[in-house]
Amino acid sequence: MSETTAPVTPLTSAASTPPGTAARSVSARGRRAWIALRALQVVLALFYGFASALPKLIAHPSAAESFDKLGWGSAGMYTIGLLELAGAVALLIPVLQSVAAMALGALMVGAFVVQVAVFDGQYAATPLILMVPLTLIAWARRGHNADLLRLVRRRA
Repeated sequence: MSETTAPVTPLTSAASTPPGTAARSVSARGRRAWIALRALQVVLALFYGFASALPKLIAHPSAAESFDKLGWGSAGMYTIGLLELAGAVALLIPVLQSVAAMALGALMVGAFVVQVAVFDGQYAATPLILMVPLTLIAWARRGHNADLLRLVRRRA
């Protein structure tokens, strides 16, 4: 099934709707859901690229201070920044979007653990909140995983 269409299921009894009406409404709803999900991906990509990765990659003092407190130094800061930037870009590439959402979700699990263990849970809600849309994207775009697997097998 294509990501632009939804399964046709009658929403009301067949006697109360004209033929074809339920199919059009489900299809329109599926299209709106696809657009909303794509918009969410763009917003998350912008967030991870600019608000999260950029301060780490330019060694903003607030990011450097946090990573020094962790004991990871600049190498850890640049590594996490690169991972976030790669995830942001991959969220916009159709064949990679599900894997990117899963990888960023895993990164958020790590961020949650660090927030609770090192920073006394000061911003622990942020990674938890971000995991919700990432999980939705990973699940909704899971069909692309088979496409990615085919590409990898073809190259091998």
